[in-house]
Amino acid sequence: MKKILIILALFLPLTTAQAITIDEIVAKASKMWQDEKSTKLPDFSVVDLNGNTHTNKTVEGKFLVVNFWATWCPPCLKEIPAFVEFYEKHADKVQILGLDYEGADKSTIVEFTDTYMVNYPIILFDDTNSKEFKKFGEVLGMPTTYIYSPEGKLIDFRMGEMDIADLEKAIL
Repeated sequence: MKKILIILALFLPLTTAQAITIDEIVAKASKMWQDEKSTKLPDFSVVDLNGNTHTNKTVEGKFLVVNFWATWCPPCLKEIPAFVEFYEKHADKVQILGLDYEGADKSTIVEFTDTYMVNYPIILFDDTNSKEFKKFGEVLGMPTTYIYSPEGKLIDFRMGEMDIADLEKAIL
């Protein structure tokens, strides 16, 4: 009887421990999307790799795609060509901002974006921009993409890879 009590004492706490599951992450992201669905474009100001400043005023009248990514993220790397192609075709009505959410140094990211022929502005997660990243919403995983209408209303949110069809469905 004593052995049974010891075994129960050891294993009982393990039955109440719970790890977060993929379903819980998706459920949280879906709830967050529902909560943020009516969100307007925040007042923001970020500086890209070329020193250009982007604000809610500079993107006024265009769709805005805010894409959180990192060089170590395989789905992020896979979606970059789609963003490049989409931006090449629709830069007149769409602004894409790639927010590099990893704290890498500028020379590393410049080399990376040159290799991938990125044609849209890339924003570093640095002392200048880091506080602005949070204004767009919570990032639970990468890539995470927020799409705003020309009027500044959040019209789409995606946690995970996007392709051309996803971008076209949301914007065109």
